[in-house]
Amino acid sequence: MTTASERLESGVLHDLAWRALGQVRDPELDEPITDLGFVRELTVFNTDVGGPGSGLSARLRLPTYFCAPNFAYLMVADTRDALRELPGVVEVQVRLEDHFAAEEINAGVASDAGFAGSFPGETTDELHELRRTFQRKAHFACLDRVCRHLINQGWDIEALADVRLREVPESAGREGLLRRRRDLGLPAGGDDLVLVDDQGQPVPTRERAKTLRFAQAVRVSLEGNSAFCRGLLGTRYGDQEGPR
Repeated sequence: MTTASERLESGVLHDLAWRALGQVRDPELDEPITDLGFVRELTVFNTDVGGPGSGLSARLRLPTYFCAPNFAYLMVADTRDALRELPGVVEVQVRLEDHFAAEEINAGVASDAGFAGSFPGETTDELHELRRTFQRKAHFACLDRVCRHLINQGWDIEALADVRLREVPESAGREGLLRRRRDLGLPAGGDDLVLVDDQGQPVPTRERAKTLRFAQAVRVSLEGNSAFCRGLLGTRYGDQEGPR
């Protein structure tokens, strides 16, 4: 029989696991899979694999049956890695459901085969550069949010070139920009400039307006795609369908 303390520990672990999954993001949309509704179920179970400890099982779903397998693979692998890091967890099971490549992805992630190993003969590429591409896009989207906030606070657009990170007011946008700069290995200290390119270099005067327009376009695209995916997910599963 499960004791009250064991149930409490299970509940605590479930909460920790849910918060960990909140750090797993759709690489294209740059939003947590928990916020997007991609986590269908998260459960804690007892296991003797690897000695005393707990197991975690996560079931994932996506907006359509034909969502890109490379994005799907990244989310399944990142989910597994996030759950493996939790204390006392000795077994992790992650399954993608209702997807045309679910069998290959689930088996490949479980065996650490990598993306190319999960689809032998179909690709020789791993997904490092793809992830990097979307990290750059996420950086530009966050840059636009921060710059628009500063302009709304009265900053002149020409003065943005001299703004330092320490001058940006505390906000979710600022934290998002700092996180994405760290993801890319860009300077993120208080004295570092806000307006830099995806190599961490100050944006030249002649490129400033173009860079800000591009950043805005990226943000609008990400937010539009996110709304579209939410609509597809709701249509596919119904609003009542959610994590359990």
